[in-house]
Amino acid sequence: HTDTDEVLAEPSSKRVRPLGRVTSLANLISPVKNGAVRRFGHTIQSISFRGESKSPAPKPCSKSAAPTPPKRRNSTLWSESQDWSQTAPLSSREIKRQEAIYELTRGEQDLIEDLHLARKAYHDPMLKLSIMSQEELTHIFGDLDAYIPLHEDLLAQLAKATGPDGTVKEIGQIVIGWLPRLRAYRDYCSNQLAAKALLDQRKQDRRVQDFLQRCLESPFSRKLDLWSFLDVPRSRLVKYPLLLREVLRHTPAQHPDTSLLQTAISIIQDVLSDINMRQGESECQYYTEKLEFLHESQRDPRIQASKNLLCHGELRNKSGTKLHVFLFTEVLVLTRPVTRTDRQVYQVYRQPIPVQDLQLEDLQDGDVRMGGSFRGAFSTVERTKNIFRIRFADGSRSRSHTLQGNDVFHKQQWLNCLRSAIAEQRQALDTLCKPAELPIEPDENSPRNVSELPSSPSPQKSRRSRRSLCSMGKRKETML
Repeated sequence: HTDTDEVLAEPSSKRVRPLGRVTSLANLISPVKNGAVRRFGHTIQSISFRGESKSPAPKPCSKSAAPTPPKRRNSTLWSESQDWSQTAPLSSREIKRQEAIYELTRGEQDLIEDLHLARKAYHDPMLKLSIMSQEELTHIFGDLDAYIPLHEDLLAQLAKATGPDGTVKEIGQIVIGWLPRLRAYRDYCSNQLAAKALLDQRKQDRRVQDFLQRCLESPFSRKLDLWSFLDVPRSRLVKYPLLLREVLRHTPAQHPDTSLLQTAISIIQDVLSDINMRQGESECQYYTEKLEFLHESQRDPRIQASKNLLCHGELRNKSGTKLHVFLFTEVLVLTRPVTRTDRQVYQVYRQPIPVQDLQLEDLQDGDVRMGGSFRGAFSTVERTKNIFRIRFADGSRSRSHTLQGNDVFHKQQWLNCLRSAIAEQRQALDTLCKPAELPIEPDENSPRNVSELPSSPSPQKSRRSRRSLCSMGKRKETML
């Protein structure tokens, strides 16, 4: 502790929650160092609040100028809210089951509260004060408040199923009927990446920055920035399988809800898969539209045809240059981020590599010297770590790229992602290359007209062609 901390320390008899734990949602999440597996939800969550760096320096801490405490959520347990004089004795397992159902209910209440807050505390004031235009706010907020009735309906059904003693007997039929309606979030979630980009761009405006900073410092925000509220639906969606599994875990095997909850979990997984697929397509389109090609030869048709972005993130090349690498289903693209009139684009670096022609090599620490500085050329103190190499498998295009991750975990993510993509392409080629049934050869003595001769290659030539095609996907990959 610093001297300042000691001066401001509260009496030991008073329990105080450390300030560092409530500053922002970002502090509750492990730092993301541009990891390879940057799925949509994680990507937008890890983007920093740019306005913070330009905010006025805070005043020195003092007791008289202490910040207003943030508003805190009610964390009461179900068992603490019960009047046990009116409730029949329950087993320990049933109490845990009711707690799990109560957690589902409380989460819906919190979600509805946050959706209302996003509209009333952010959207409406910014529109009224002309801080942002209606078009910009619509693009950023979407139809966020239109989802409130959806969650209010679930709450109403759960309330109706709650008995006079505060217990809920069954929820299986309720959630089975309600969960498919969450597909309504497909458009909202698909637009989040573009919405976050626009919000970050508008934060460069001093009025927007000042308004959002004031909100961040207000008690109602709970020290969360605007994006934390806009991201609430996505973070809530991924919790439903966990919440339902927790209820199921404490539900007896003979209970009517057991089979129904298993069905409900399957339903929500299908819903999330559908939403995730739409998110992936949207993310893929978003980044392909931001690619800038220096040469026509770089415009690989596989890029525009891509429907899925497997992973992307920052890596360094052998000279130490930061590259943003995109792995699409069928092609790997290395780029350099550049700014064009306040708009970030990704300038394609060298030639894109089709995944079917991609050769991956894991390198040991110290195998390659990275960086181009004069001092580094004579330094032997530190070995270069977390490196791997990619190259064209075709010898005629043998240009290779030695790339470096931030740490061992980052490198391993990339290796796993690349190997998975290569394996899928090889499997697709193997399926394509399975030998077809050859036609029955006619008897050599049978008469044949010239017009009956096949115009296609002979079976022997076809087999050679298939072998040649298959060999493209069967290059040896150096594994860990």
